[in-house]
Amino acid sequence: MIPPSDSNTTEQVKNALKRFWGYDDFRPPQQEIVEAIIRGQDALIVLPTGGGKSICFQLPALLKNGLTIIVSPLVALMENQVKELHDRHLSAGIIHSQMSPIQRRQTLHQLQNNSLRLLYLSPETLLSKPVWNLINKPQVSINGLILDESHCLVQWGDTFRPDYRRLGAVRPTLLKHKPPGSKIAIAAFTATADPTAQNTIKTVLQLQDPQEFILSPYRDNLHLKIRRVFTPMGRRKCLLSLMKQHQKQTGLIYVRTRRDSQELTAWLETFGYKTAPYHAGLSAEKRRKIESQWLEGKLQFVVCTSAFGMGINKPNVRWVVQFQPPLLLSEYIQEVGRAGRDGKPAEALTILCEPTGLLYPEDRQRLSFLQDNFRQQMMTAKPLIKKLPQKGHLETVISRFPDSAIALSLLHSQGKLEWVDLFNYQIKDTSLSLTENSNTVAIRQMTRYFATRDCRWKFILEAFGLGTEAQSFRCGHCDNCDRHGS
Repeated sequence: MIPPSDSNTTEQVKNALKRFWGYDDFRPPQQEIVEAIIRGQDALIVLPTGGGKSICFQLPALLKNGLTIIVSPLVALMENQVKELHDRHLSAGIIHSQMSPIQRRQTLHQLQNNSLRLLYLSPETLLSKPVWNLINKPQVSINGLILDESHCLVQWGDTFRPDYRRLGAVRPTLLKHKPPGSKIAIAAFTATADPTAQNTIKTVLQLQDPQEFILSPYRDNLHLKIRRVFTPMGRRKCLLSLMKQHQKQTGLIYVRTRRDSQELTAWLETFGYKTAPYHAGLSAEKRRKIESQWLEGKLQFVVCTSAFGMGINKPNVRWVVQFQPPLLLSEYIQEVGRAGRDGKPAEALTILCEPTGLLYPEDRQRLSFLQDNFRQQMMTAKPLIKKLPQKGHLETVISRFPDSAIALSLLHSQGKLEWVDLFNYQIKDTSLSLTENSNTVAIRQMTRYFATRDCRWKFILEAFGLGTEAQSFRCGHCDNCDRHGS
């Protein structure tokens, strides 16, 4: 281990990269990001999938004094990154609900003794009493907070995982209990954040004059295709057709539910394919085994939900099929971006039902469910807000009003509530407007993407706020460009 220091030179940083990861040099703009985080600056980083973002926060954490906390959305993602760090004999820990009590106590002991450089937590675990009370102690030295996959704050923060909305109060609450002069930098990383999402992330996290590294998601080796089908069997035939074009090449098949992953796997096995279903309902041991088999080439492909892929690096994925369409462009980019990380040609196919949905209504039913669920949450929240105290302690309020966490999150998303600290809120306005949330707007954007006759990469660039780059853009290798002879 290199002795920790907060005054690392560029040469020291490059030496550490070589020693820990075996790389001679950084990819642009990794070095600039690493040095900004080492200097203790807030940062917003939007790097394409496969852009090597984990090194950008892991390396500074290993070189700085104290602990860096990484807030991450999925247990599988955290476990993969911690395993890779342990394989390199680097100091990292993880706490999540599926751990044994012994494992949990061991990590908490390391945390209390300041013997960890990186600690991976979900938002819910970070804000749980046992973990928070320990992190909050003056003697536990914390230098930074990293929000990995920060687009999840926008996707899920309003109505699914409301603890994301409280993360902006973490730094000021911690600093009240740390020695005078303590500094905690915050960096948010994602591969998918349009300008609206970027502003939400900066506002919610209360980033202070952040350095911004916003890179284009465009990948000139990734061929994007959309196919429409009329029946469930048509969807399966479309899948088989692409798989035959990529015989023995590594791929991924994305579905939307655990049941779909199991049923599609069973159907493909009848054709002699050796594969496995992968979803968040599997044990950590089972997930790890499937990941290893796929990474080692023992499985050609995996039939998976969105729980698979984040943080798993396999360069030679030649094809990705979204057997059912994602609802959000951020999900779309994350999933198709698993293909072609080695820079060689790769194909991403999304299968949709025909436009009316009359003959094959499955895709539209999934869309309607999400929208109806949001409307129901809004209708539940509106009368509840009238009953909530204007100022309150979260745990006390939740014990009295079990649905209040989402109601408070919705108020916060509309700028009508502020978190005084992590556990106390103040409502400024109770008139919650029955407006569309960010996901509803994003769903419409995804629908427009599927319907566009223009270059698909041009649409994506415009959606990510890269209008100048998108002007007169033609990738020449999406289905629309193929159709128009570009």
